[in-house]
Amino acid sequence: MFKILPVALVAATILVATVDQSKTTLAGTCASNCGEKALQFTPGQRVRVEVVNNTPNLVELEKLQGTTPILLRPKQKLQLEQRDTTEPNISLVFWEKEGRSLQAIVSKPNIGTLRVELRPTWRVPGDRSVYILDDGRVNIL
Repeated sequence: MFKILPVALVAATILVATVDQSKTTLAGTCASNCGEKALQFTPGQRVRVEVVNNTPNLVELEKLQGTTPILLRPKQKLQLEQRDTTEPNISLVFWEKEGRSLQAIVSKPNIGTLRVELRPTWRVPGDRSVYILDDGRVNIL
């Protein structure tokens, strides 16, 4: 019986290996299917933030914690300038006045501008902030 067990295991391994060959995946580059490149700015670069309210409702946003919220009407566009390169990393916190969920779509229309388009979404809780990290990458939280 002990001599049959190893033979049975080898036979089962060979059978499984030959049957499962159709699902074999080979490693390769992502040259043709990499996905979108992460949005990034040069660390220390002055960045102009352009916020567009593409919702039918009022949206409030704060540039820095503890500042007075800015009210954005539907379809209104607002530009926020970075004062100097020693200013802390840019972070925006935003919320819809009635408490509905928002989606932030970020883009880089030119080398020194971050465009944040706010849209309504059904995702709960939705997006709440945009933050430029120390390495220049843009995070949506």
